Amino acid sequence: MSRIATRFAALAGKKALIPFITAGDPQPELTVSLMHGLVDGGADIIELGVPFSDPMADGPVIQRASERALAHKVSLKDVLAMVAEFRKSNATTPVVLMGYLNPVFAMGYTEFSKAAQAAGVDGVLTVDCPPEEAEELAEALTAENIDPIFLLAPTTPDSRLAAVARLARGYVYYVSLKGVTGTGNLDIDEVGRKIAGLRQHLTLPIGVGFGIRDGETARRVAQVADAVVVGSRLVQEIEAATPQTARERLTSLVAELKSAISA
Repeated sequence: MSRIATRFAALAGKKALIPFITAGDPQPELTVSLMHGLVDGGADIIELGVPFSDPMADGPVIQRASERALAHKVSLKDVLAMVAEFRKSNATTPVVLMGYLNPVFAMGYTEFSKAAQAAGVDGVLTVDCPPEEAEELAEALTAENIDPIFLLAPTTPDSRLAAVARLARGYVYYVSLKGVTGTGNLDIDEVGRKIAGLRQHLTLPIGVGFGIRDGETARRVAQVADAVVVGSRLVQEIEAATPQTARERLTSLVAELKSAISA
């Protein structure tokens, strides 16, 4: 059983909080400390963004985070090294790499999967790799006991949903809005209806992300989903902090979100 499956099993029906930060933002040497800060606040799973030059699914907040990380020349291999460093003192919190296909493709699916497993990665979500094109990558990841994680959207057709149901492991990430990260207002009732439909096809836990910016929204999403994913709001907190205060501010915000979804 993967660390992700183990974590959901341990929650025993309680809802998971999955915070996202970009590796290398604001400085590479802070990332591991920030990951530990997320755990201190109550993170159940960490999504760690791999910085990329053209993050097409991300809004301006996460785009700026990628730009800051890339200014420090943070590469995919650097991100794997950060996960390995985190694993030296945390062997239980699942870590999911979230990013775009190009760096993974450039490294090679088999080499990447082996390196990710050695570093302690538990799941990989490549935003721009649809399930129709993901067979080879999913096979390489699964061979290393790494969960391939896929996005579903309000516009996902049944044919793609069937492909995701066949390939996905760990959990499925439902994008609650049409658009990029950090924008729009959620219609929780509509999200609930969509998830009820997805559950007819999926047995995996369903996490919801995009547009969750505060405890009240997180609480309402947790009523219809298995996990709540928060990214842009946390990256904004990093952006507004100093390197000395970023971890404390992240921990405080994550604790607030965790308390809300546990209410």
